Amino acid sequence: MNKVVETRAEETSGVGFYMNFFGFRERPFTLVPDPDFLFWSPQHRRAYSVLEFGILSRAPITLVTGGVGCGKTTLLRELLRQFEESVTVGLISNSQGNRGELIQWVLNALGVRFDAGQGYVQLFQQLQDYLIDEYAAGRRVVLIFDEAQNLSRESLEELRMLTNINSGKDEVLQLVLVGQPELREMVLDPSLRQLAQRIAASFHLVPLDERSVVELIAHRLRAAGGTGAEVTVAAAKLVHKVTHGIPRLINQLCDMALLYAWSTDNHHVDESVVQSVLDDGVFFAAQIAAEEEKHK
Repeated sequence: MNKVVETRAEETSGVGFYMNFFGFRERPFTLVPDPDFLFWSPQHRRAYSVLEFGILSRAPITLVTGGVGCGKTTLLRELLRQFEESVTVGLISNSQGNRGELIQWVLNALGVRFDAGQGYVQLFQQLQDYLIDEYAAGRRVVLIFDEAQNLSRESLEELRMLTNINSGKDEVLQLVLVGQPELREMVLDPSLRQLAQRIAASFHLVPLDERSVVELIAHRLRAAGGTGAEVTVAAAKLVHKVTHGIPRLINQLCDMALLYAWSTDNHHVDESVVQSVLDDGVFFAAQIAAEEEKHK
C-alpha cells in the first residue's frame, strides 16, 4: 500500500480509527496483557492449570517459562484475579541486584515497611516475622517473580532458602517463577539442583500452531465486539506464517492490518491486506526475523 493513511476526523472521534468502521467496542489487538481477551489454547489452559495446581497444592516453587510474547504475563494477570482474600500476593517484575537487595524487593512487593540501611540479617528476620504473622492470621503468602530470568544464580539460590521458612509442617511461603527459556536452563544447571528439587509444578509455553492462531484471531475479534470474521482464515494463516505463532507479534500484525483495511474502506482483512503491511515494512518484527535468517 503506497498511499499515506489519512486520518478521517469523523472516524477517529470517540473510539477512534478503525473501531467505529468495524463496530468494535475496543481495539481487539492491543499489546497490554488483558485477561478479558485471554485465548484458552490447549497449551495455555494446561499452563494455567499448572499455575493453579501449584498454588492450591501449596507447592514450594512453581515454574512457567516461554519465549517473549507467548502470553506468560497474561496468564499471570488471570491468576491474580482468582486469588482469594486468604492469600497475600507479592508481584515482583524485573528484580535484579545483590543478596540484600532481593530481600528489599520482596518486602516492598508485600507492602512491608523497612529501613534500607538495615543489614541482611535484620531484613531477613523482618520478612520471616511477617510470613509467620500472616500464617498465624490464616493467610499464606505467594511471591510471583515475572521476568525471573533476570535473577542471578545467587538470587535464585536465595529464593530457595526463603522456602525453608515454615511453621511446623506447613509452607508459609510459595514462589511462582515466570520467565523466558533461559530461566529453565538456569534452573537445570547442576549448581541449582536443590532449587530444581523444590519445583513441584512446571510448564513451558511454545508458540501457537496454525489452527490456534486462526482461533485466537477470531476470539479476540469477537471479544472486542466484532463477528470474528473481520480477518479471513487465509489472512490468519499468513499471519501465523509470518509471526511463527507468537501471540504478541500476532497482535501487532493484526492491529496494523485492520488499520490498513480501514484506510481502503475494506471491511475484511484478507491476504492482500496483510501482504501490504509486510510490503510497506511497517511490521518491524518481520524485518528483524528476515535479518536473523540472513545471519544463520
